Amino acid sequence: MSTSSILVVGGGIGGLTAAIALCRKGFDVAIIERDPTWSVYGVGIIQQMNVVRAMKDIGVLDDYLAKSSGFDKTTLFVGPGGHKEAEFETPRLAGPDYPSNAGIRRKDLQSVLGDAAKSAGASIRLGLTIQDMVDDGAGVDVTFSDGSTGRYDAVLGADGIFSQTREMILPDAPKPSYTGQWVWRYNLPRPAELDGIHIFAGPCNAGLVPMTDELMYIFVVNEMPEGEILPVEGAAKAMRDATNAMMPAPQLKPWIEQITDDAGVVARPMEVIFLEDQPWHVGRIALLGDAVHASTPHLAQGAGMAIEDALVLAEELSKADPEEAFAAYRNRRFERVAHVAKNSVKIGEMQMGKIPPFDVGAMTGGTIKMMCGPI
Repeated sequence: MSTSSILVVGGGIGGLTAAIALCRKGFDVAIIERDPTWSVYGVGIIQQMNVVRAMKDIGVLDDYLAKSSGFDKTTLFVGPGGHKEAEFETPRLAGPDYPSNAGIRRKDLQSVLGDAAKSAGASIRLGLTIQDMVDDGAGVDVTFSDGSTGRYDAVLGADGIFSQTREMILPDAPKPSYTGQWVWRYNLPRPAELDGIHIFAGPCNAGLVPMTDELMYIFVVNEMPEGEILPVEGAAKAMRDATNAMMPAPQLKPWIEQITDDAGVVARPMEVIFLEDQPWHVGRIALLGDAVHASTPHLAQGAGMAIEDALVLAEELSKADPEEAFAAYRNRRFERVAHVAKNSVKIGEMQMGKIPPFDVGAMTGGTIKMMCGPI
């Protein structure tokens, strides 16, 4: 293995997982993160069975589960009447003693991964971006925004959907696009009877997800005009109004009325990108996670795909020089990320009436089967 020093651009989920996995394989890893406060919004994230397995693979599962809520069951309700349509459990990929899935606050996930990356030996510098990179074939010389420099055997761009790294190495690649939908999230007290994810499909596409013994979050998906801006003031009423306008199931209405804190509302337009016909690396510089395949949350696998990217990159870099490793990484990852990227958008298009209805349950089942397979 001729690669020893690696720069990871981005201190989010994918970048931190990559740092942990690489350090565990003996690499010298440096992380830079543009946000000087390294902040993350406080609502939750669904982590499916393949992510729980990955957390075990990088040695953080116990710490991860200590800050999350594990569960096996998903319950589906349909229509404005909230009819219970189905209930199923998913496999425990991390072993019989661990749950299949987990809900966790994003700030808690970052804390677990950040602490693990530091403990593994990664250095982390905040408030820093790349000013210039020169790949001479034997290494990459990097000039940072503070004027400092460094030389690395490889660089990994884990800097999100609006990736600066992607712009630098693939300036002609597709740009992120808006799907036509927003996702709204809000933290609420968790009722004792919530024993897994409750999904509500139909006029109101929403869900309740446990995060801790005391907390859950509600998410709601709706259609919004492009360019819409949501001020903080009035955000809670806007979320209530948007949800009530979609004729929510009766089980949701008591929770909707508890959306009262403007600052607690997290609402985002769903923007996507998928480098389907482009390379995912140039020379010794590669992309992972949302920088190459940002998807909508309809299949709850966006973070999962970034985490899996990180594990595969670490494995391939431990076996070959960067360019060979990066080509193998794309080949291994393409089918899974294409499935998630394309089908998550397809679900949203059906919800907006842009394409004919299809069996989302069958698609979800196929996704679960794929995610249970090896990466």
